[in-house]
Amino acid sequence: MVNNVTLVVPTYNNLQHIKNAYTSIRKYYPTLELVLLDDGSSDGTFEWLELIEETDENVVLYQSEERVGHTILYDVGIDMAKNEIIGIIHADMIVSENYLENLLKHLDKGKVVCATRIEPPLHPPGNEKIIQNFGMDFDDLNIPAFEEFVVKAQSEYNNQTSKGMFAPWILYKEDFQSIGGHDPLFAPFPYEDSDIFQRWILAGFELIQSRDSFVYHLTCRGHRWNDEIQKDDDYYKVASNKAARNYLRKWGIWIENDSHQYPIISPKYNVEFRVFNCKSELLKLLEPWCDSIYVDLYESMVTDYIKEEQPNTLINLSDKINKTFDSDIIVRMDGNTLAQDDFKLIQQLPKIIQDSGEVGKFNLGNLELTINVMKEYQHTLINVT
Repeated sequence: MVNNVTLVVPTYNNLQHIKNAYTSIRKYYPTLELVLLDDGSSDGTFEWLELIEETDENVVLYQSEERVGHTILYDVGIDMAKNEIIGIIHADMIVSENYLENLLKHLDKGKVVCATRIEPPLHPPGNEKIIQNFGMDFDDLNIPAFEEFVVKAQSEYNNQTSKGMFAPWILYKEDFQSIGGHDPLFAPFPYEDSDIFQRWILAGFELIQSRDSFVYHLTCRGHRWNDEIQKDDDYYKVASNKAARNYLRKWGIWIENDSHQYPIISPKYNVEFRVFNCKSELLKLLEPWCDSIYVDLYESMVTDYIKEEQPNTLINLSDKINKTFDSDIIVRMDGNTLAQDDFKLIQQLPKIIQDSGEVGKFNLGNLELTINVMKEYQHTLINVT
């Protein structure tokens, strides 16, 4: 069954990481199809990948002319994959013996299976992972010690599973494509993973973590956990902020997972904000949290906001702001009295609506909530077209 798997690995300016990832995969799976995707690197990554392609007949190589991000590259690579089962793995991950075998024994149609990450202590702890230091970066990586640890851990966790989902994962290519793959709304990254995990659950897929399939995960350049690198990485900051605002536009509430990183999905309602005594900065703050919004700003101020924000989203903001709506739920607020506690209520609005359980008018702090229709729309978010 291993020979029916294609692994998809995107990379950007991570030459040593991709070398380590490739070496570890080839150690255990010398003839497995690998789709290696370069995101316009400038550090020699693509040139090295070209050399690998010349000597490895089971490597499929793709280069993006400009940086597009892994949200797009994952799907490019999966489209290129020839095999029935596809898996994604990060360039900063090192696989271990029986990595695929221990994933495949739990895989079936309608299931997604992820591995267990072993991570150095620069990562936050969690029930879904093992924190163990086998090197904080590629220059102090102790692979023999990692491999020795895995042998013991596979014996301890033999055949155990739990509910959870995160990279790296595998599933049938047909299943991945059945819901349209990753949503380009989140290009270049991040949060495309949280989005597709929720869509898989809503589509009825079973999400499984194999507790005896292991990778060592370093984190390329430490984006989220290395403060010094994050300070300098304007690209990541901009992309992360853009994706976060788009996640809110789509789902209406921020990401929530249980203690094993299994997604908790809140209802999606059709919510309209009506904001009086609005200011430009308030429009920017509130717009992502609703499906439509009315503000009493000058038309030119609304136009300026749309001109500034529209390049950051695929959602048509002109159709969202100051149009005639027939919304299920309306939230009225006064910009002069809106307080921090009110914004905390807005952040939990889907749960508040769900708990109310009925139509009617309610006062929440300085918010006036009118529920005309109790209808949930999260299942309309499954497919990407």
